Amino acid sequence: MPKIKVLIVDDSAVVRQTLSEIFSSDPAIEVIGTAADPFVAAERIREQVPDVITLDIEMPRMDGLTFLKMIMDQHPIPVLICSSLAEEGAQSALKALECGAVDVIAKPRLGTKLFLEESRAMLCQAVKTAARARLHPMSAHVVEPKLTADSVISRSSGAMIETTDKVIAIGASTGGTEALKVLLQAFPIDCAGTVIVQHMPETFTRAFAMRLDSLCDISVKEAEPNDTVFRGRALIAPGGHHMLLKRSGARYYVEIKEGPLVCRHRPSVDVLFRSAARYAGQNAVGVIMTGMGDDGANGMLEMKEAGAFTLAQDEASCVVFGMPNEAIKRNAVDRVLPLQSLAGAIAARS
Repeated sequence: MPKIKVLIVDDSAVVRQTLSEIFSSDPAIEVIGTAADPFVAAERIREQVPDVITLDIEMPRMDGLTFLKMIMDQHPIPVLICSSLAEEGAQSALKALECGAVDVIAKPRLGTKLFLEESRAMLCQAVKTAARARLHPMSAHVVEPKLTADSVISRSSGAMIETTDKVIAIGASTGGTEALKVLLQAFPIDCAGTVIVQHMPETFTRAFAMRLDSLCDISVKEAEPNDTVFRGRALIAPGGHHMLLKRSGARYYVEIKEGPLVCRHRPSVDVLFRSAARYAGQNAVGVIMTGMGDDGANGMLEMKEAGAFTLAQDEASCVVFGMPNEAIKRNAVDRVLPLQSLAGAIAARS
């Protein structure tokens, strides 16, 4: 199978070298070049068209957003935005996603061996996901074991069965930022309390939640420990932390906790869905949306077995059909619907 050809565009020589070493360590990826700015990158693309571009936002001579728009207009190529964890970087990265970037990855940092290995696995997986993304108009290293939700929350013998308010649990990954915007903008102001895992790095989730809050009728915020889940509000799991749905009497709330990567993600959809199966059971609606891999598939099956109503985004409206498809293959999904139809189906059940 041909290797995935990657072009790295970043004004930092250290970042270019670090990303080159990380990607080159994966036998499925080939770094075909690096560029310190978009003008050099354009020359590289003329010589050889990459399968994926990693792109910095702030660069000399031309910023990354301007270059991204040129790529999308002239020769659409899957682009991963490589940004710092600063708040201003998060805002620019969200604009890049709106302009057609596939996903956002955090610039690698020096740190512990575990942090570097986790970053290596996530960065390489991001490239593989981007290479398979559907663009809509506008030497092998040792990887940490792929853990399941058992590493964060144990299996339950059964969900609580007392009748309480409905809860909507949503999981998304690649392509999810734009898909969630479409979905939440269609939610009525009194929709059932909603908890969301969108695979994103730290800091980006807060900016993402603030952006959605400004666009939607409902309230949207990055979840904090012990936040109450109530009608008209959506809570988004903070990047770098797992989020669990809990219940005390009739009150639903969230627990934010650290822990290992689950299905190679933190936050993990499986962790959220398992907690929804345990604490909401038949009072939950589960929704799995665009994204690569199988995070959420097992958790959605647990939700369905606990009596929840489960939905999946259809292939035609997904950027990447991996996560919904895995849930469908496990017979964990009650209905498969296009993005534009999901809000109505959710409202009918909540």
